[in-house]
Amino acid sequence: MKTASRNDIARFLDRILELENWPDDPSNNGLQFEGDAEVAKAVFAVDASAELFCKAADLDADFIFVHHGISWGSGIRRIDGILADRIKLLAANGISLYAAHLPLDANPRFGHNARLSDMIGLADRRAFGTYHGRQIGFRGVLPEPRTVSELMQILGKALPSSGPLGIIGDPERKVNSVGVISGGGAWPDLFDETAPDPVDCLVTGEATHEVFHPAKESGTAILTLGHYRSETPGVFAVMDLVKSKFGVGTEFVDIPTNL
Repeated sequence: MKTASRNDIARFLDRILELENWPDDPSNNGLQFEGDAEVAKAVFAVDASAELFCKAADLDADFIFVHHGISWGSGIRRIDGILADRIKLLAANGISLYAAHLPLDANPRFGHNARLSDMIGLADRRAFGTYHGRQIGFRGVLPEPRTVSELMQILGKALPSSGPLGIIGDPERKVNSVGVISGGGAWPDLFDETAPDPVDCLVTGEATHEVFHPAKESGTAILTLGHYRSETPGVFAVMDLVKSKFGVGTEFVDIPTNL
């Protein structure tokens, strides 16, 4: 079985995902836990969790890539409770953990939002949606107007995993301009930001109560894919990159939250 250096994989991901451009990301992106030096099997998932780490150990994985890691903000201050149990699982099995948060949302080739945009054929793309000082999504136009329910059907078929899809607004309204921000991409200030040039539809993961009226008043329909499910496309893209570049075994571990 072919192996690759843990550090070579981490450096490759650092460069491809341009981590240096995201100093204000709440996530401490990059290699968050250092396991064995050589990697024969890497697994890919959305969320770091004890369940994921156990499954990775069962699969004899040496390296885990996730969108949501275990180190945030000012970093780990105490290693106890749930965090201690998670780290014990990594340490006992020699598994490294690598996380990429906003860099994976925003990457114009391999990110969630780029891949979601590809799925609906979004053209004339430009950056969209300011979060932590950077625009992390994309907006553009569809090849032809579609109803919101048609967009939901397209994305429902194209996305991996499972989970509930939802629409805020008229499902049969035809839309042309679309904004795409995965995860919790509907926030009230977004509609103020786009007020001079609103989109017809926002494709995101989840929407909370406080965005209902701003969306309605701006004339923006919202299509929700589920936070988890909307953040699978970039993980698959990175998995394909690592497999192609290093030739190690790779596998996606699906642990849907249905949220």
